[in-house]
Amino acid sequence: MDDGRKIVHIPKESWPSFTWYAIEFAIVLAVCMLVAREVVGTLTELSPEIQNYIWWGITGLIFLAWYIGIRGFILKKKILKNRY
Repeated sequence: MDDGRKIVHIPKESWPSFTWYAIEFAIVLAVCMLVAREVVGTLTELSPEIQNYIWWGITGLIFLAWYIGIRGFILKKKILKNRY
């Protein structure tokens, strides 16, 4: 008779680790876009082309600050590290 050790569910082994990176990417990108939208919304005197450049600049700076600055140096986690 089976004692149950062979059918135990272990989430760490069954959940693909790359999905956490995808979830983190989506959250960081959403926060970047929302912050950029609020900042650019206050700059109504500029032309739409300049607002577009500022929006993409703010989005890119926050995104790079998270992945290079905060995640890379403060949290000390590599973006693509080998899990094996």
